[in-house]
Amino acid sequence: MPQHVDKDLLRQQFQRAAVSYEKQAVVQQQAAERLLELLIQQPQRVLEIGCGSGLLTRRLLAKFNSIEELVLNDLVPDFASRLGLVSPALRFLPGDIETLPLPGSFDLIISSSALHWLHDLNSLLDKLAAHLAPGGWLAFSLYGPENLHEIRELTGIGLKYRSHAELEEALRRRFRLLHSSRQIETLHFSSPQEVLRHLRETGVNSLSRSPWSRAKLEQFCAEYRRRFSADGGVTLTYDSLYFLAQNAD
Repeated sequence: MPQHVDKDLLRQQFQRAAVSYEKQAVVQQQAAERLLELLIQQPQRVLEIGCGSGLLTRRLLAKFNSIEELVLNDLVPDFASRLGLVSPALRFLPGDIETLPLPGSFDLIISSSALHWLHDLNSLLDKLAAHLAPGGWLAFSLYGPENLHEIRELTGIGLKYRSHAELEEALRRRFRLLHSSRQIETLHFSSPQEVLRHLRETGVNSLSRSPWSRAKLEQFCAEYRRRFSADGGVTLTYDSLYFLAQNAD
């Protein structure tokens, strides 16, 4: 059944995965690059939600020399010190974006592979609309209903992902929708154990605190191989959604 996100657990799991994240986060790196390809304006004041290890942050700073202030938000407070970035434009805003007050208005609000963790995306969109400058852009990627379906089908554990159509409708109610696309990608791993390691090292195993018994792990691996084998290994699906919207006010 779909899970309600425990943000304390989410914070802990991403903190543990900080060292291994970028090595494993192949899909997340691609998402950051595709998101930036949508942007053509030169923003001066930018808010990034869920900066994590800086996959998107570094690309933002490299692409736009117009940035005067880049406000970086993440649920994990010490990610700021791990970024290794030195720029007078950077300002850190740690904490839960759903409850934090936002400082002023922005030409660009951007987020890559993060907003599917929210409790109430509609409320956040209202909040972001209020802090987006006239003509400003909102750009984000997140995951859709087919994401990690292998794990959900075998364990019953998974997020309640919003559909592409639901997200388009939510954006059109608040903004002018400029771009909407979907990309389903299949990763291949040598074994179910490697799938679990990939999830752990990207912080994605953030929905359950209960450890597995040896018997449960063996059962999971056997069933995973039976149902999702391909090319001598097993598959794992990512369902990436991309959006670009503009404040029409």
